[in-house]
Order: sequence, then C-alpha cells, then structure tokens
Amino acid sequence: MLLRLATGAEIPALEALIRESVRALQTGDYTHRQIEGALGTVFGIDRQMVSDGTYFVVECEGEIAACGGWSARRTPFGGDHSPEKDDSFLDPAVDNARVRAFFVRPGFARRGIGTKLFEACRDAAKVRGFKKLQLTATLTGVPLYEVLGFTAESRFSLPLPNGDELPVVLMTKEV
Repeated sequence: MLLRLATGAEIPALEALIRESVRALQTGDYTHRQIEGALGTVFGIDRQMVSDGTYFVVECEGEIAACGGWSARRTPFGGDHSPEKDDSFLDPAVDNARVRAFFVRPGFARRGIGTKLFEACRDAAKVRGFKKLQLTATLTGVPLYEVLGFTAESRFSLPLPNGDELPVVLMTKEV
C-alpha cells in the first residue's frame, strides 16, 4: 500500500472510484434512489481539499484503491456541490477537524485501507493543532469508525436533490 496526496489531475479517476465504491458497497444500507441522489453532492470530491493537500489516495497493486481525507475548513461532508459548502477555516482551539470522503474500490474493501487513511488524517490534523475530529458517517461507514474509536453524537438525514433523504451519523473522536 502506498499512501500519498491526491493531485488535481486525478480528480476524474477519483470521481469514478467514488461512483464505483458507493454503487457496490453501500447497497446494503441505502436504496438505489438514495445512492444516485447523493452522488455529486454528499458523495463527491471537494477540490478544495485536494488544493489544501489534505486529500489522500492509497495505491495497491498498481491502481488507486481508495481515497479520503481531512479538512481544516467548515464544510462537514460532500464534494464541490455539498449543500453545506463553507470553505472558511476552522479554529483548532475550539473546532473539530473534519474527516471526510473515504471511499474504497470494491475489490480492495476490508484490507485495512480505511484505517491507514484515517491514521494519516488523524496525524495531520494533530500536527495542525486539532484536539478532536468529527465526521458525518454513512451507515456503511459507522462500523469502521466505531472500531477506530469514534462515538455517535447524533443521527439525522440529509435532504437530496432528487427529493429523497440520506440517513447519516455525526461522530466524534479525541485526537
């Protein structure tokens, strides 16, 4: 496994990976309509994270197997078209760093890649002075984040552009 920062040139490949991941791995927790409604808004690339150098890829067997990152900006989830897009900076003294947009290619699931991504995010956020992390977890991601020590704070649903809703869980963890 090789973990490195994502580049702007990789964004189309990462968007394709996200679609493939969500359509294969989240079908046990979400309907087809919820998945399709969330693609591009809740599930997508935030180019600001790539520009900030806080979005990673993991290469395995010569291909990009996963992507994910963290952010020191206020946007809690989603890609460039997140309904809660806010690129203003967080204050590490009072705000939680955001862990965001973890997606694994289906053939590479359950190999420890999500844990490797998380450790890189946690370490980078700690260097920047953050004391706590938060994320908006999909129902599919909750078991991983629980194993990583996150605690569920609240459950809610995100409205989707197609009129459906996506149930998610706000989770936090001390750094």
